Amino acid sequence: MPEGPIIVILKEEVDALHLVGKKVLRISGTNTIDDDRIIGQKVLAIKTYGKNFLICFEYFTLRVHLMMFGTYAINQRKETKLQLSLQFEDAELNFYTTSLKIIDEDLDDVYDWKSDIMAEAWDPKAALKKIQAKPKALAADVILDQNIFTGAGNIIKNEVLYRVKIHPLSRVGAIPVEKLKELIKEVRNYSFDFLKWKKAKVLTKNFKIYEHKPGDDKIKGWVKEPLGKGKRITYYNPETQIKYE
Repeated sequence: MPEGPIIVILKEEVDALHLVGKKVLRISGTNTIDDDRIIGQKVLAIKTYGKNFLICFEYFTLRVHLMMFGTYAINQRKETKLQLSLQFEDAELNFYTTSLKIIDEDLDDVYDWKSDIMAEAWDPKAALKKIQAKPKALAADVILDQNIFTGAGNIIKNEVLYRVKIHPLSRVGAIPVEKLKELIKEVRNYSFDFLKWKKAKVLTKNFKIYEHKPGDDKIKGWVKEPLGKGKRITYYNPETQIKYE
C-alpha cells in the first residue's frame, strides 16, 4: 500500500502541472463517480492527508485512495484497466485500482491534520496521548493506526520499530514514556527519510530490516512473520528489539 511519503510525491508531481485554476474537461474510466458534477469544475487546491490524495473544487473534494495495489500515471497511460482519467487542456491524471469518494464537507471537519505524519500541523503530543489511551495495543498495531499516525504503513512500521529497538509485540502501556516519545519522533523522522530516499530512487537500498532476505547475514536472528490485528508481515530482530510486557 502506498504510504504517506508516496502520496506527497504524487502531489509534487501534480503541482508541477499547475492545475490550480484549470477546468476538468473530460472524465473516462470504469469509475462510478458523478462525471457531470466534476466536468467543468476548476481545481482550487491539491492536498494530501496521509494516504489520501485530494483534489479540491469549489463545493466538494475528490478523494483518491490508492489502497493496497493502486497506481497512477501522469500524461501517459498504463496497459492495466483505467479506473479514472481526469483530462485538462494540457494534462491528464490517470488512476488505477483506487478507492474514490466525493467529500462534500469542509476538509477541516473531516480530517485531523495534526495526525498526518507528513504535515506541518503534525502534533507529537497528540500522538502520545492517543497511544497512552490504548495501553493494551501492540506496538505493531499503533504505528499502523491511521487515527494516530496518518500515512504510516508497513514499511514505516518495520523500519521504525527496528530503529528504536522495540519488539513489535510490545504492549504500549508497558513501554516507558521516553521510549514512546522516541518512537513517535522516529515515525516522523523516518517518513521524511523515506521521502528523500524514494525521490533519489534508493529507498530499498536503505531498508535495514524490511524485506530482509534469507542468507543476508547483516542481521543475525531476524524473524519474519504476520503479526498484529491485520496479520501484516513483520520483520524484526528479537535479539535486539526489547519486548515490553
